[in-house]
Amino acid sequence: MEYYIVLLGILVIPLIAQLYVSATYKKNKTIELNKKISGFEVARAILDDNGLNSIYIVETKGTLSDHYDPKQKVVRLSTDIYHGESVAACAIAAHECGHALQDKEGYAYMKFRSFIFPVVRIATQVSYGIILVAIILEMLNLLLLGIGFVSLGLLFQLITLPVEFDASKRAKKLLNKLSITTEDENKKASSVLSAAAMTYVAGVLASALEILRLVMIYNNRRR
Repeated sequence: MEYYIVLLGILVIPLIAQLYVSATYKKNKTIELNKKISGFEVARAILDDNGLNSIYIVETKGTLSDHYDPKQKVVRLSTDIYHGESVAACAIAAHECGHALQDKEGYAYMKFRSFIFPVVRIATQVSYGIILVAIILEMLNLLLLGIGFVSLGLLFQLITLPVEFDASKRAKKLLNKLSITTEDENKKASSVLSAAAMTYVAGVLASALEILRLVMIYNNRRR
């Protein structure tokens, strides 16, 4: 019974978080900024004000596919955010600029996340193959190795949390400093950023439950 409760949590928690962020984004996507400036203009103003004139802002495909690329030194904004003049576009553009500022300042959690990313990527790619082989061949030590590799993914997500929360905190301060948003708009922008942050929290919870599920499988096989 406990196994199925854990499995349900793995499936439901990320779904609820995604529905929440989608609803919050859609709501604030329709609220136009008083200043009527686009996400691109918001990002450009923030970057230029912080001496990051050399960082490009480019349009990218997808919905909520926005991110900062530390290798290329580029802020990539999805079409709706790049051209949008809404509270949602403003909040997300500012958040990505928060990551650019972290990169400029050498923010410790971001540096550590980038450092371990290649190892984590390989480990997570092979982890379930190892687990499958271990279950078929009934090799408990190999199963533990697979669980260990999956746990590296959780470690990466845990390190990502302070990176994302700090970027959102910076975004709110930047919007205030440059008077891009009114007090009411800033509150709405904060709700967008908070909703987005919850997807990362949900990801951590789901990953922790997945590891618990794998440990249950291990314990069951050991008996």
